[in-house]
Amino acid sequence: MTSDTALVDARRVLDRCDALAAVSASPTGVERVHLSAEHARVNEVAAAWMDEAGLTTRTDQAGNLWGRREGREPGLPALVLGSHLDTVPDAGRYDGILGVLSAIEVARRLGERAVDLPFALEVVAFSDEEGTRFATALMGSSAVAGAWREEWWDRTDASGTTVRAAAEAFGLDPARIGEAARRPEELLGYLELHIEQGPQLEAADRALGVVTSIAGARRFTGRVVGEARHAGGTPYPRRRDALVGASEVVLAVERLAKERDGIATVGRLQAFPGGVNVVPGLVEFSLDVRDEHDADRDTLVGAIRSAAEEVCAARGLTVELTEVHSARGVYCDEALQRSVTAGIAATGDAEPLRLWSRAGHDAMAVAAVTPVAMLFVRCEDGVSHAPDERVTLADVAVGLDAFEAAVLDVARTHRDG
Repeated sequence: MTSDTALVDARRVLDRCDALAAVSASPTGVERVHLSAEHARVNEVAAAWMDEAGLTTRTDQAGNLWGRREGREPGLPALVLGSHLDTVPDAGRYDGILGVLSAIEVARRLGERAVDLPFALEVVAFSDEEGTRFATALMGSSAVAGAWREEWWDRTDASGTTVRAAAEAFGLDPARIGEAARRPEELLGYLELHIEQGPQLEAADRALGVVTSIAGARRFTGRVVGEARHAGGTPYPRRRDALVGASEVVLAVERLAKERDGIATVGRLQAFPGGVNVVPGLVEFSLDVRDEHDADRDTLVGAIRSAAEEVCAARGLTVELTEVHSARGVYCDEALQRSVTAGIAATGDAEPLRLWSRAGHDAMAVAAVTPVAMLFVRCEDGVSHAPDERVTLADVAVGLDAFEAAVLDVARTHRDG
């Protein structure tokens, strides 16, 4: 049974989620993007909460916010808890944010017990998981993993502002980006609490779940090229309608993903020149493909490419798929999974549900430098990346209990080991 204390703590976390949403509310939801004024403001607010929890704070050269509390002696490797504070457009209040604020709350709950831990405790609020502003996901956590790419400095947002210019306006020094990287010997592991962003926990009537792996994603920009002609004057045998061809490609994407039990999504489709009386001569679209296993994902990509070429050739069209993002899938660390399992079991769920994450997370990037594991919290109807994201007070309370218990289990196993 959830204690009254846990419910009070959960209420604090949810009230803080509301407070951060108010900092960057859009007309229909929440929007907070990398290196923006809203990013700076929420870092400032979250830093105050970290200070209150007994953490010493700093912001690294990628804009990530960190808090640290030493363990039984100064300078020990750190167990890092955290998630991200940036959002998609018209977002909800909990994607990423719940994980950061729950990590701060766990640090607060541990209080003076933290000085007995066989590791330092750190909390991180990553700056750019979503990639909303500059169309490159995981920028903040990639910098921490030492995987920053120099070409990212020249990427631009919708207004033409480069990452470099935005970073300098934020008060960062691009020449010092390497200082954001953490060394493996500095870290013990990384634990991330996150809303599920899917309906499996709700369907199983479970509040929490243990994440076994995180799907790797490949993203593409696509172009179907035909010929623009007069809609009234061009008979069907003479048409090379790019939109009709692209529509067939979209249907093939869905069919192939279902057949192979993978995930493939066309999230954006735009026809040109866009006249109501013009046969579309060009269609641009996006394609996102993911699977639990990279090999299966890549096989699905190949099947989609072949089907798109076949569909378009039959209509006298050409199709191009250009890869713009690739992230390898990540398997969560077995030892940390056991600690997460023990943490959930401590709340009364003796055999927690195990599931793989179909969504990407900062843990994917962090895994390059330290072991990672994740804890999922149920969200209503699996809705995420939308203003209708919902979690319950009771689920957040039990999530806090499990998160804290997982940290203490890591401490126990580290002492015993």
